Amino acid sequence: MPIHDGHRWRLKEEFLARPASFPDHKVLELLLFYANPRSDTNPTAHALMDRFGSISGVLDALPEELRKVPGVGEHTIALLKTAKETAGRYSASRASLGELVQSAGDARALLSDYFSGSRNELVFLLCMDGKGKSLGIRQVGEGSVNAATVLPRAVVEAALSLNATRAILAHNHISGVALPSNEDRVTTERLKGVLRSVGVRLEDHLIFADDDMVSLRDSGFPF
Repeated sequence: MPIHDGHRWRLKEEFLARPASFPDHKVLELLLFYANPRSDTNPTAHALMDRFGSISGVLDALPEELRKVPGVGEHTIALLKTAKETAGRYSASRASLGELVQSAGDARALLSDYFSGSRNELVFLLCMDGKGKSLGIRQVGEGSVNAATVLPRAVVEAALSLNATRAILAHNHISGVALPSNEDRVTTERLKGVLRSVGVRLEDHLIFADDDMVSLRDSGFPF
């Protein structure tokens, strides 16, 4: 038996017995087993935690920063990015379907996880039925750190694919400031008309930045 097999087996059993109380560095050590099946991953887990401060910091780190940590190779980077994407999709699938959206706060609760850790501007459409029940969330645009490209066709296809009659647009500002720009207002007006032409009412446009969120409707924009 390889020297690390016994330790790995014990760590897996310990995790399965009490996953919620498992220390962060041990969760990371366990995850790294699957990128490096032969070596001791404990030093790499500690090195990652020391450099990035938390599991979220590790998962959000850019590949070029991860490569600077001893013991981290391409398999480890791919695994960490897969873990982050899986976690995001899990949260999204648990949070969205069937929820009633009656306020900007309700929409914020459904959408905020979609922007967590993003280094680019992303655009999503929250689709609803006539009673405000969430039917799903679709990404309709992505851009640089300065601007996001939203194609009207993508917005229409997202709304129609879910048979929506109401929708809320949402995007993030990488600048850290959630205040709407003039471009945000112009885009909102344009997409409001595009959606209206296919029988979908645009209810709001939410702008996220770090832990902040601004609703254009609540800010006085006419919908």
